[in-house]
Amino acid sequence: MGLNATDLRLIAAIQDGLPLDPRPYARVAEATGLSEREVISRLGRLAEVGVIRRFGVVVHHHELGYRANAMVVWDVPDAEIGEAGRRLAGLPFVSLCYRRPRHLPDWPYNLFCMIHGRDRGAVEALVEEASAAAGLSGRPRDLLFSRRRFKQRGARYAPSAPRLRKAG
Repeated sequence: MGLNATDLRLIAAIQDGLPLDPRPYARVAEATGLSEREVISRLGRLAEVGVIRRFGVVVHHHELGYRANAMVVWDVPDAEIGEAGRRLAGLPFVSLCYRRPRHLPDWPYNLFCMIHGRDRGAVEALVEEASAAAGLSGRPRDLLFSRRRFKQRGARYAPSAPRLRKAG
């Protein structure tokens, strides 16, 4: 699919994330000179044809007061992983949920999810709740708490504008 100048302008406008606003597409429309309806329509078309492969929210949990983050990993029988994953992904406090291959003998885990909380105790309580809700209580698991914070950003679809260097 060939992209025109309007598509490129729209892609550049959203690749650092949608504005935190009750009407984010209206704000993007203002920035790009399009209507809100056209922004939504074009983004839908770009996703449909595969130009935009992922479209989601990057939540900066730390700024919202969530100081503890843990990746929870389970060893789930392959026949049960689909249903367990759907249940986990449906929980409001699970921000990521996905399947990965095991790397035996060192890494037996194949189901991963990310849980954020205000402190370690809150995360541990949510892990217990998630385990019960997904039918994973008693399954082998591990909690991998984050030790440092990495930069979060959305997908890149257009080249970034060149950075200006300060003189001197």
